[in-house]
Amino acid sequence: METNNNKRRSTFAILFYINRTKVRKDGKCQLLCKISIDAESQQVGTKVSLDPALWDSTGGCAKGRSRAALEVNEAIERLTKKINDHYHQIRGSLGYVTAELVKNALNGVAQKPLTLMKLFEEHNAEFLQRVGVDRGRAMYDVYRVSYKHLSAFLRKKFEAEDISLRSLDLDFYDAYDLFLRTDKEMGQKTVHQHLHILKKMTRRAVGQGTLRRDPFHTLHPALPPLRSRHLKLEELERIMAYIPKRKNLQRVRDWFIFSTFTGLAYADLRRLSDEHIVTAPDGSQWIEMRRKKTGTDFRVPLMDVPLRIIEKYRHERTGERIFNTYCREYMYQRIKELGKQCGIDNLTYHQSRHCFGTHITLSMGVSIGAVQRMMGHERGSTTEIYAKVTDRKIEEDMRGLRARTAGKTVPLHEDEQLRAAIRFPGSARQMNTNVFVKRDGQSKTCLVCRREKTTDEIERFR
Repeated sequence: METNNNKRRSTFAILFYINRTKVRKDGKCQLLCKISIDAESQQVGTKVSLDPALWDSTGGCAKGRSRAALEVNEAIERLTKKINDHYHQIRGSLGYVTAELVKNALNGVAQKPLTLMKLFEEHNAEFLQRVGVDRGRAMYDVYRVSYKHLSAFLRKKFEAEDISLRSLDLDFYDAYDLFLRTDKEMGQKTVHQHLHILKKMTRRAVGQGTLRRDPFHTLHPALPPLRSRHLKLEELERIMAYIPKRKNLQRVRDWFIFSTFTGLAYADLRRLSDEHIVTAPDGSQWIEMRRKKTGTDFRVPLMDVPLRIIEKYRHERTGERIFNTYCREYMYQRIKELGKQCGIDNLTYHQSRHCFGTHITLSMGVSIGAVQRMMGHERGSTTEIYAKVTDRKIEEDMRGLRARTAGKTVPLHEDEQLRAAIRFPGSARQMNTNVFVKRDGQSKTCLVCRREKTTDEIERFR
């Protein structure tokens, strides 16, 4: 047995023993090894067996100079050397060591990545295998882009391609945050997304045992408050009136308008096919499908504008899909180009969904419950973010209220004397006999405050 007392009160011990509970047919028992580090232990089996009579439990070795005893002791020495080597190698690379890590290294189990980018690559490779099973391609693209940003940050900040997981600290986190805001010119929500992915990598390292604690555990990137991002009505009219010269921008504009009048997110627009369009008994056509993001069913009518857009691109179909849409990245590039040509800064495709909730439905008198159903929201609070009451809607509602109440008198069911006392306190002094009700010879009750007043208080009131 070999024992080392390491720094930071860490204990390390190797114990050899035989399993006397399981005796083989030839009367021999298997030699086992127990690795103990900081009160944690792991058992390691060996391919060595010996006669129980040869085993010295006190010395942890075989007794005598027989050939069998010498072979057992040589096997113990070799295994002890391997365990010590793995112990010092892991402790030097990670800064700490566990019995499980030593056992895995001894058994040839591949050691988990010790650097940030290697860990990121491992995560992305595993995520790619799950795409199409229980993960979406769009989220994989987000991880791939985040990997590129993190790699660019390491090259600029540290002039390195990778960094040890042990080197991650608060300064690294703050520097990466600043890099995303300044060099990449990202907004708060996008910065939050990439910082959240960085935290996911450190949590993964903790789960794998390559980090003892998450260096970013107490850090929570701020998320900006959710707000409606609908366009102004004149901006929407500008897009609808604009005729791009290039065919690709015409398609992007028409798809944006289609989503404005149907509320479809881009992921659902790409999946839209003939099976999702149904005809109601009254002859109207509806879109009935399930949202890709949440799996919630929704149903929305097809008005004249989206029906015309469907017919416009019917000749371009190659299958059951209604539109041959572009990939996400190309689509987002073209939608920003369309916004610049229409004089709109930072136009995004998802704003069409906000326009549907605000201008097409709520401002036209559709109830918030119906908007929630058509947009496929599980909670009404989500719909409230998309559907905002515009000033024009408020003005129209108030005009309707004034028209309905014009010439009508609203009765006030108050005691006339009490109402006069409240509104005209000066005149109450002249009608104190009405304001005060006599209770006894010494006090009276005030009708205004419902409290009893003495004779002196009544005189002061007068």
